[in-house]
Amino acid sequence: MPNANEDNPSALSQVQRRAVSELLRVSPVADDLARRFRDAGFSLALVGGSVRDALLGRLGNDLDFTTDARPEDVLKIVRPWADSVWDVGIAFGTVGCQKAAGDGDADRFFQIEVTTYRSEAYDRTSRKPEVSYGDSIEQDLVRRDFTVNAMAVALPEKEFIDPHGGLDDLAAHVLRTPGTPEESFSDDPLRMMRAARFAAQLDFEVAPEVVEAMTSMAERIEIVSAERVRDEFNKLLLSPNPCKGLGLLVGTGIADRVVPELPALRLESDEHHRHKDVYEHSLTVLEQAIDLEAPRDEPGGGPDLVLRLAALLHDIGKPRTRRFETDGRVSFHHHEVVGAKMTRKRMTALKYSNDMVKDVSKLVELHLRFHGYGTGEWTDSAVRRYVRDAGPLLERLHKLTRSDCTTRNKRKANALSRAYDGLEERIAQLKEQEELDAIRPDLDGNEIMEVLGVGPGPVIGKAYKFLLELRLENGPMARDAAIASLKEWWATQN
Repeated sequence: MPNANEDNPSALSQVQRRAVSELLRVSPVADDLARRFRDAGFSLALVGGSVRDALLGRLGNDLDFTTDARPEDVLKIVRPWADSVWDVGIAFGTVGCQKAAGDGDADRFFQIEVTTYRSEAYDRTSRKPEVSYGDSIEQDLVRRDFTVNAMAVALPEKEFIDPHGGLDDLAAHVLRTPGTPEESFSDDPLRMMRAARFAAQLDFEVAPEVVEAMTSMAERIEIVSAERVRDEFNKLLLSPNPCKGLGLLVGTGIADRVVPELPALRLESDEHHRHKDVYEHSLTVLEQAIDLEAPRDEPGGGPDLVLRLAALLHDIGKPRTRRFETDGRVSFHHHEVVGAKMTRKRMTALKYSNDMVKDVSKLVELHLRFHGYGTGEWTDSAVRRYVRDAGPLLERLHKLTRSDCTTRNKRKANALSRAYDGLEERIAQLKEQEELDAIRPDLDGNEIMEVLGVGPGPVIGKAYKFLLELRLENGPMARDAAIASLKEWWATQN
């Protein structure tokens, strides 16, 4: 395969060539696969994000390849070689597989995708790309989203191919498109969101002409399916600097068509500036929530999508509930309840799972609950209800509540922090005393039926709820005391 960079000033230096060669050498799976394609009469190249990440020193075990072999030929080559193969993307020319390769004393498991040279485009009425196969890697690279993803390394020769100056843009930390941005975004409008995602993920700047095209073509994102939009939005939120990407979505008008509740937070301040910029506040809360996430190397650590979504959306009910009071104050009464409903509606429209919709909207609904705590006025029963209502979301609620303090008044911020420290201490003490994580009545359903002498029915649910409230109010009760209370309640029901 000829080197597309023979006369290109952006060609790799010899040191860089050796670096890429060495990286590929220690990943023998790539060369092994390439030889199998060559023996079958086909070409294979590492491509796109894999080359970009290799040059950035962050290549993992996910490898992307491109080939002139058609998908049915790819399957014939990889099936005898890979540990497992899947073809869910074969309609788009992609075959996936997994391969274990020795790495010292342990195997490394590589997730591999091999995609036939292709081009794809959207029409004005379809939500799905039209795929056609190509015959050259240059044709394949020109249809890639950005120049930093339009580089390849031909294997097994390890020949660097960079027809669009991706290496220069990588060095400059700039996102440009191989052709005109208008052509690129017409081919696949989701690339406009990818620009925001890569800006957040890689901390790159988006070229002015790309931003201009995103702004003028923002309405084209509406042709993309909700599932693809959601997946790209998630990748942006889980990036190291999501606020950078969110700012780009809002500034170009794409957010108005994807998550319009976010730009709607840019409320006009009243003349006395008695309330914060809710949009900027929400981004700050998101950043502070990220700072509270557990490190990746801890169990359950790393980016937390539920927490990040809740932090971003926690105040989306404010625009609908804003009121200018007669005394000049600005109020947002019940914005947490309104916001929870809006969160459910938006996340459902974006095809999030039912569990994720439930969790995020619950956190939005509960994010103000702590502000009734004051300096510790809650009774033990109020603390129990706080824990009961949060359920498995309690740790996330702790983080969201702490993140929601963005005041510049250090005295006020310290007071809020101390108050929440006190609440967490009380929760810990109550947990030790009575296993707060699993608050249940002191009698179960069968015992309730036995005491009351009745069978299953609505009355058992009412009795259960009565005993649960009693448990929350008084803490654990002895069995005899619980039975006596149940009988007293039952006497009032007849």
